[in-house]
Amino acid sequence: MSVALVVIIVVIGVLFTIGVTAAAASVRVLREYERGVVFRLGRLMPTRGPGLIMLVPTIDRMVRVSLRTVTLVVPPQEVITRDNIPARVTAVAYYRVVDSTRAVTEVENFHAATLQIAQTTLRSVLGGVDLDHLLSERERLNEALQQVIDTQTEPWGIKVTTVEIKDVEIPERMQHAIARQAEAERERRAKIINAEGEFQAAARLAQAGDVIGANPTTLQLRYLQTLREIGASQNSTVVFPMPIDLVKPVLEAAGGTFAAGQTDSTEREQLPGGEQGNGPVSELASGGSDESPKEIASANEDPPLKEAATPAADRQGRTRDDA
Repeated sequence: MSVALVVIIVVIGVLFTIGVTAAAASVRVLREYERGVVFRLGRLMPTRGPGLIMLVPTIDRMVRVSLRTVTLVVPPQEVITRDNIPARVTAVAYYRVVDSTRAVTEVENFHAATLQIAQTTLRSVLGGVDLDHLLSERERLNEALQQVIDTQTEPWGIKVTTVEIKDVEIPERMQHAIARQAEAERERRAKIINAEGEFQAAARLAQAGDVIGANPTTLQLRYLQTLREIGASQNSTVVFPMPIDLVKPVLEAAGGTFAAGQTDSTEREQLPGGEQGNGPVSELASGGSDESPKEIASANEDPPLKEAATPAADRQGRTRDDA
């Protein structure tokens, strides 16, 4: 009797243990950000969660899917830009699951698949732009990357919210070239600004000249203001302003004398004799001779060639006589 009771107690205990284990295996608790994709004998069941759910032991299988945003760090990628400049680019992407059923049934591992899509898209998109655009237009490139990656992951129930380019590494020599280019651009802007300042200053000076020309007293006031500015500083320079009206007659007289001297020297250089009154040309210029220019020119010509050839003719005659 005691042996049968012991056997019954053991069987009850085993059954109780199996029941507790089965109950524990069939009860699941899903958090607010989790969803459960349940398969019953291989067939897809409606999505469960959040909260307490019950599963049929040994029949149901559940896959947990988190709906939180996931940070996806894209490894550094070697990229060659459109202008054949190598660059090393790192980026980060943010995505979340919007459809847990498709994220489980459409792709084996949605995290790894999204990572591979992000790497290939990063290389293809950045390889089609210049280095200048890669450095200056990151916002536009980030939007292009996000649209391309999101389009490819949408059938998997994955929503890519943001893609950001973290860092762009270029060769050191290219960094020096960019620095020289930036320095040249700064110098060009400085020269343009300086030229614009001089242009504006010249316009203001022209307006000031018109005002001073209309009222000569203004120039005297300007002289006094300049003296005041010079006297304010500690120096030994003394400036006495002299009106230009007083100096103008002296300058005009000196200019007239210099012009007369230049005219006389020009006339002397044009005379062939070097001085006035020498030779027939001077007589012709002074009016002291009644001869025509042709007669004067003939008087200055060399003797005829006949006279110059006389000694040669005498020598020929002597040779004939000796013969």
